[in-house]
Amino acid sequence: MVRVSFQGERGAYSEEAVINFFGNDVEFLPLPYLSDVFKSVESEKADYSVVPIENSLEGSVSETYDLLLKSDVKIVGESILRVRHCFMIHPDAELSKVKEVWSHPQALSQCRMFIEKMKLKPVPFYDTAGSAKVISEKGVLTAGAIASCRAASFYNLRVIKEGIEDSENNFTRFIVLGKTEVKRTEKSKTSIIFGTPHSPGSLYKALKVFADKEINLTKIESRPTKAKPWEYYFFVDFVGHINDQKVKGAIEDLKKVTTFIKLLGSYPAELI
Repeated sequence: MVRVSFQGERGAYSEEAVINFFGNDVEFLPLPYLSDVFKSVESEKADYSVVPIENSLEGSVSETYDLLLKSDVKIVGESILRVRHCFMIHPDAELSKVKEVWSHPQALSQCRMFIEKMKLKPVPFYDTAGSAKVISEKGVLTAGAIASCRAASFYNLRVIKEGIEDSENNFTRFIVLGKTEVKRTEKSKTSIIFGTPHSPGSLYKALKVFADKEINLTKIESRPTKAKPWEYYFFVDFVGHINDQKVKGAIEDLKKVTTFIKLLGSYPAELI
C-alpha cells in the first residue's frame, strides 16, 4: 500500500487533498511539521507527501517554497481542493458558553466575518484538525474549532454551521512530492527556481526567455535568498514538460542570464 505523508492530524485538509489525489486506499502518515513531511519522502519513510503551496484568498505558503529550495524531492502532481470550513463544538458543550474559537491562523483569517458575528475570541492553533482533536480528547466545553466536517466526524464533534468561510472562492492548491520524475502528459506543468544577478534588468531578461519561446507562465513567486538582504530567488510555474524541445531550449537560454537554476519537477497539471 502506498504511504502518503501530510502535515497535521487526521481529518486535516491536507488529508482531504491526499484522498482527492490518491483515493482512500493509502496508508496515511500524519506528521506535526512541514519539514517532517519533506524528510519523510527524502528518507523513504513515505512514498509520497502532499503539502499546501498556495491559497486563493491568503496567498502562498512561504514555508513550502523555502523547503522546496533545500530539498531534493520532486513535484510529481498537484491537487486543487475547495476548502469549506465548519464550526464545531464538543457534543456536551452549550453554544452560549463557548467563548473562543481555535484553528490554524489561515482558517481563522478566512472566517473573520463569522467569528466577529459570533463574538468569539480567535485562538491560533497549529492545525485545523488538531484543534478539533484537542477539544474532543480534553473535553473542552468553552471553545469551538474551525476545521473540516471530516474532522468533526473523525473526532465526534457537533457541527454548528458549515461553509463559514468569508468567500466561496476559497481553494487551496496542494503539490504532491516524490522522488521519481513522471512522464509527460497532455496537460503538463513544470516548476523551477532561479536566481538572477543583482543588476538592472536581470529579472526582465530571465522572463523574456519564456516570452520569446511563447511559454505561458502560470505562477511567479519571489522568496528571500537569506544569504544577503534584499536578494531573491524566483519560483516559476509554466505550461509544458521538461522533455519538450521548446522547454529544453528555454532552460538553456535561461542558464545564460541567471546565477542559479533548480528543476522542481514536471507533472500533470490540474490547474493551468
